Amino acid sequence: MKTLDKIPTGKLERAGQLVKTGIKVGGNYVAYYGEKIVNPNLNRDKLNENNADDIYDGLKNLKGSALKVAQMLSMDKSIMPQAYVDKFSLSQFSVPPLSAPLVRKTFKKYLGKYPEAIFDTFTPDATNAASIGQVHKATKDGKNFAVKIQYPGVSDSISSDLALVKPFATRMFNLKGKDSEKYFKEVEDKLLEETDYVLELKQSLEVSALCGKIEYLRFPKYYPELSSEKILTMEWIEGEHLSEFTAHNEDRVKSDKIGQALWDFYMYQMHHLKQVHADPHPGNFLIDSDSNLVAIDFGCMKKVPEEFYIPYFELAKPEIIDNPKLFVEKLYELEILRADDSENEMAYFTKIFHELLSLFTKPFHGDYFDFSDEDFFGKIAKMGEEFAKDSQLRKMNGNRGSKHFLYINRTFFGLYNLLHDLKARIDTKSFEKYIE
Repeated sequence: MKTLDKIPTGKLERAGQLVKTGIKVGGNYVAYYGEKIVNPNLNRDKLNENNADDIYDGLKNLKGSALKVAQMLSMDKSIMPQAYVDKFSLSQFSVPPLSAPLVRKTFKKYLGKYPEAIFDTFTPDATNAASIGQVHKATKDGKNFAVKIQYPGVSDSISSDLALVKPFATRMFNLKGKDSEKYFKEVEDKLLEETDYVLELKQSLEVSALCGKIEYLRFPKYYPELSSEKILTMEWIEGEHLSEFTAHNEDRVKSDKIGQALWDFYMYQMHHLKQVHADPHPGNFLIDSDSNLVAIDFGCMKKVPEEFYIPYFELAKPEIIDNPKLFVEKLYELEILRADDSENEMAYFTKIFHELLSLFTKPFHGDYFDFSDEDFFGKIAKMGEEFAKDSQLRKMNGNRGSKHFLYINRTFFGLYNLLHDLKARIDTKSFEKYIE
């Protein structure tokens, strides 16, 4: 794979790359509509493929928050066209890596020595490369290490990247008024946290210690003395990424075992620790040779404040969903309904959130849930399509919900999709045995 000797870090340089991408996408639309005049039955599949290719090619060399957005979008399988999901999912662990000279320069700057002076062996080529950093394999004193190196300039470009994206996101999600800023601030704060490897090391040590008792769940050992603000060193664990495992696995027993570990891990964090690993994509999990789940990345952790946690999970209870008075009360607590809503807005949002939550919270309504249920995921996809086409929704004020929804909903979307890929059958109450 081609390596990178330089990553654009300046605002103008990065904006120029995005403008080039926009021109290519515009050309794709012109070609599509030209073809459609000749062939009225032409569907959008080829357009989606071309756009996905051009957008991904434009983002992969920028790295950082621009590529992180693609990674986040690849998790929304029920909403995004498949061409985008397939292409953007490459951003999870397969993008052009940094060149060997740039890697050596990073080591010298942040650990004071070149990698060959620190380790007995160090592979100059990255084994995995994602949106914020890449991983190299190293050895020292008979031990194998995974060394994660952050791309230069990533943290410095986050604010300017989001400023470039903001006008498009404002239109796409119908965000109006000054209070929309809280959503952008939440994303910016989380992305900045992900570039702080000192914080990630601390979070990794804490979560692995607190969740180590969960059955069939493993964590690598971390090495603070071989880490810094831009380099993170951990134990190398052999395994394949979760998406690679699900691509060939046909053993339902293994799927159920791994899926249960995944569910228990997330529910234990959510309900007991009140903080959660908020980046559940396949690149952050390995499956080892004993079919254990290995969690390997804790850069994105989301604290769940009590004032959000209580109404959020109360809305997962059928007795709340089916009680109109209590349901509306919870919608106000979660800022979905607002004091300045008209009667029409109140009725409209109460209706669509009742439909949404009645479906999306089904895994919590019983003691067991089968995530291979195609009907369940088909209904979620259909609902997403209906919302996308709803002209009335676009006319409403889009600033709906607490800022905490952004990462908590992302967590559940990602978790559901991973469990669906596994085709796992889950005991939804199993995590309770770990809570003392």
